[in-house]
Amino acid sequence: MKITNFFTILLLSVTILSCSSDDEGTESLDGQSGNLVIKFDNGVGDQDFIFDVSYNKSSEESYKLSSVKYLVSNIELTNSDGTTFLYPVDDNAFIVDEADANAAGEIWITLENVPAADYTDISFGVGIDQERFLKGADGQGDLLEIAQEKGMLWSWATGFRFIRLDGSFSNSTITDEALNIHMGSVGTSLDNYREVSLELPNTVLVREDATPELHVKADISVVFDGETSVVLADGYNQVHTDEVTTPIIANNIMGMFSVHHVHNE
Repeated sequence: MKITNFFTILLLSVTILSCSSDDEGTESLDGQSGNLVIKFDNGVGDQDFIFDVSYNKSSEESYKLSSVKYLVSNIELTNSDGTTFLYPVDDNAFIVDEADANAAGEIWITLENVPAADYTDISFGVGIDQERFLKGADGQGDLLEIAQEKGMLWSWATGFRFIRLDGSFSNSTITDEALNIHMGSVGTSLDNYREVSLELPNTVLVREDATPELHVKADISVVFDGETSVVLADGYNQVHTDEVTTPIIANNIMGMFSVHHVHNE
């Protein structure tokens, strides 16, 4: 009887110690926040993008670009438990400009005060959605001025340019013909806003004392040879507000992004 009681007490003690050890080893993230860096890295296929270098595309055409800019917004992160965090809307629009790239060819966006969590997915929009546009010019915050400075706004009535590619193209009969892709929505009459959802190759660990980095590759060639391969000489060298050509380019753009890797510090 005494032996039985001894082993019962011993088992309870081990169980209590084990539970205490597990509780101490579990990190509580409640109330914590940290920063997340998103690095956009433009390329052409498996090549680095370089201004004014000629790149081949389908249809025996080639192109070179002197400007590459696009507008991303509505960045949202999905936690491992399925909950989502939408970065504050007033600060949730960014112009990614290749001219601002660092020596590694990356354009950094820093999201501040992100709730500490283990994130498995990211989504974002290319352009500005209709709900935000309908807030009017006064409802755009600093974005309106930044877009004007970056040449990413036609006029308020027309709206924002979602992507801007400037350069030239050539084929067997044309040399250095002007190439200008200034695609966006046209007010509320033509909505070319698109959303991109990407699963992360490994979990992003946002913590108070660590700033993870998420490396997003953007393949510029997909603008021309994506869901639809377009022929530049057939009018796709000048894409602005046309109701036929702009949705095709908008749909292509959705496929140009991928997450190359995640670096947790």
